[in-house]
Amino acid sequence: MKTLPPVALGTWSWGTGFAGGDTVFGNHLSDTQMAEVFTAAMSKGLNLWDTAAVYGMGSSETALGALVRQFPRENIILSTKFTPQIADKQSAQPVSDMLEASLGRLGVDAIDIYWIHNPLDVEKWTPGLIPLLQSGKVKRVGVSNHNLAQIRRANEILNASGYSLSAVQNHYSLLYRASEEAGILDYCRQNNITFFAYMVLEQGALSGRYDSNHPMPAGSGRAESYNAVLPQIERLTAAMKKMGAERNASVAQIAIAWAIMKQWLDEVFVHGFAHGSTAKLGGKKLILSFTTGAPEELYTVDSFFGHTIEEYLIPFETTARLCNLELLAPVYTCGISYADRDADKLAQQKTLAWEHASRLVDLLNSVVNNPEGE
Repeated sequence: MKTLPPVALGTWSWGTGFAGGDTVFGNHLSDTQMAEVFTAAMSKGLNLWDTAAVYGMGSSETALGALVRQFPRENIILSTKFTPQIADKQSAQPVSDMLEASLGRLGVDAIDIYWIHNPLDVEKWTPGLIPLLQSGKVKRVGVSNHNLAQIRRANEILNASGYSLSAVQNHYSLLYRASEEAGILDYCRQNNITFFAYMVLEQGALSGRYDSNHPMPAGSGRAESYNAVLPQIERLTAAMKKMGAERNASVAQIAIAWAIMKQWLDEVFVHGFAHGSTAKLGGKKLILSFTTGAPEELYTVDSFFGHTIEEYLIPFETTARLCNLELLAPVYTCGISYADRDADKLAQQKTLAWEHASRLVDLLNSVVNNPEGE
């Protein structure tokens, strides 16, 4: 079994069209730009690449596949996903059929990690992973955007056939820690399941690249989610910028480092990294380097974090002080998978998101009203 690096690189922003980089991120990356990122990342040992059949309706996989073909297969770890909403309803084996299409676009014979992208119907779709494991076309399986009950049930279904979940991939960042609060991280640790944190940069909102004077690309999905709350997020990113200034680290690097240094996180996804940074943790060294050509910076855990590690393990209390989280509720709800557009599910998750934000607003107000308690 291949060893996973601590950072996975996501290609959600590489596809075009529905759920692709142009519609979600407002990106228009050229083949040359993607090739430069891919080559630079591989040279740093970042060889875990994540995509999905639905990203640009296959165009992300196609773009990634063109680059994968240029390297020995054994040097690359590939991760892609089965998305129930685009499954062929007429097919007798829809999970297998979608995998075969992904294999063709990626130009490989097997996938290292194959995911059920969202929990549309755990009972219906999870069993479809079993024959893929049996055939060897899939080496490991995981679930994404599932809650704790759904993760447990998926694992039970696999266990009955002698298999188990290898990984869970959920939204997790400074601004969105639902998996931590819900006990998902604990469950994964207790059951030897690798937890993959995606959107650690909140689609760029925690990168330091965007603020109220430099909003996200108009018309993109992320602009709709984040631009209205950038004035509040700026307070957090300003504090992160101050933290990094003493150590020549960017806001994006602080956000990624925070996620990596969370002891219970196994994998951190970085999406849209053509304009961001890459990171690698090896032994006691944290390497943070820009793919745009800036000099590589090397820090040891002791000297970079050391006794100030609490600065980087920013708790919710700090986030609450820096942001008006009532206005950040749209950011919390943006973590809902687009798959869960069922009216009842969406309403329920929005209610939970608002309740969560409200609790943090109460905390913020208590801090404001009682500054001596800080």
